[in-house]
Amino acid sequence: MMPKKNKPILLVEDNPDDVELTQLAFRRANIANPMKVARDGAEALDMLLGEDAEKFAVVLLDLKLPKVDGIEVLRRLRGETRTRLTPVVILTSSREERDMIASYELNANSYIQKPVDFEQFVEAARQLGLYWLVLNQVPETEYD
Repeated sequence: MMPKKNKPILLVEDNPDDVELTQLAFRRANIANPMKVARDGAEALDMLLGEDAEKFAVVLLDLKLPKVDGIEVLRRLRGETRTRLTPVVILTSSREERDMIASYELNANSYIQKPVDFEQFVEAARQLGLYWLVLNQVPETEYD
C-alpha cells in the first residue's frame, strides 16, 4: 500500500500554459507528489478507468476540455465503483453558476476558480496540496 502523500496527482487540463503554471505552482508550494497530465477528457478517462488505470491522490479537473468535457468525466468517475470515492477538485476558469451546480450535483469534492495572478495561484496550490494530500482523510481501500 502506498500512502497518499506519494500517490500521483492527475491534472486534467488542455491548455499547455495552465499545465505549466500548475506544475510550477505545485513545485513552488513544495508539493512532492508526482503530477500526471491528461490533455483531454478521453485521455483522463483512460488513465482513471482504462486497462492500465492508476489510483490518484486527487484529480484536478478542468471543465472545458476537448473530446469529453469535465462534467462528463466527473459523471463517469462517480458512476464507477473503483473511482467514485477518488477526490475530484474542479479547477477551472469558469465563473458559470451552472458549472458549479452541475459539479456539486455529481459529487465533486471542491470547486476552485483558477486565480489569474501567479502568486495567488501558488498560494492556492499550496493550500490545495496541504488540504488534499496531508489533511484530508480517505478510506484505505482507495489506496490498495
